[in-house]
Amino acid sequence: MRVARRRLAAEAPDAALRLADYVPKALRAAAAYGLYHPIGSEIDPRGIRLSGEVALPVALARNAALVFRRYAPGDPLVADAFGILAPTGTAPEVAPDIVFTPVLAFDRRGGRLGQGAGCYDRTIAGLRARRPVTVVGVAYAGQELADVPMEAHDERLDAILTETGYIQVS
Repeated sequence: MRVARRRLAAEAPDAALRLADYVPKALRAAAAYGLYHPIGSEIDPRGIRLSGEVALPVALARNAALVFRRYAPGDPLVADAFGILAPTGTAPEVAPDIVFTPVLAFDRRGGRLGQGAGCYDRTIAGLRARRPVTVVGVAYAGQELADVPMEAHDERLDAILTETGYIQVS
C-alpha cells in the first residue's frame, strides 16, 4: 500500500487541492478540528479550512496517544517523538470535534490501515471515551480496499475524504 500511495501521489500531485471541495456543510461548523502534517506520500489535508480552531497532533512518545495542540499558519513547529513537525509544547492543547487522519488503506465500512504504531487508534479511543468525535480518514481514492483487516483495538473511521469525494460510513 505504501508503493501504491507513492504512485497515486505522483500521478495526482494536485489532489490535495480538491479535498476541501468535498467537506460536507455539517462538518464546517466544528469548534475545533485536527489536521496532520503529512509525511512521505500522505495526501496533505492542510488546505481544509473549517470555521473552528485548527490543531495538529503531537507525539510525545512513540507508544502513547497523540496530543492535539492549537496551530495557526506561521506558528513554530518542532519535531515530535516520530520526527514529524508539530506545534511546540507552549501551544495550548485542543480537544477536536473532528479528527482528519492519514490512512494507508481504507474500506467503506470504516476500516483504516495506518502506519502500524497504533498512535491514532489510541488517540481516537481516548477522545471517544470522553465525548463524541468524528474521525475522517484522508486518502487518495485509489487507497480503497474491499476489506481492511481489523483487530480489536483498531478504531473505525466515520467517513473518508478523498480527492474525488466524501464517503460517509454507515
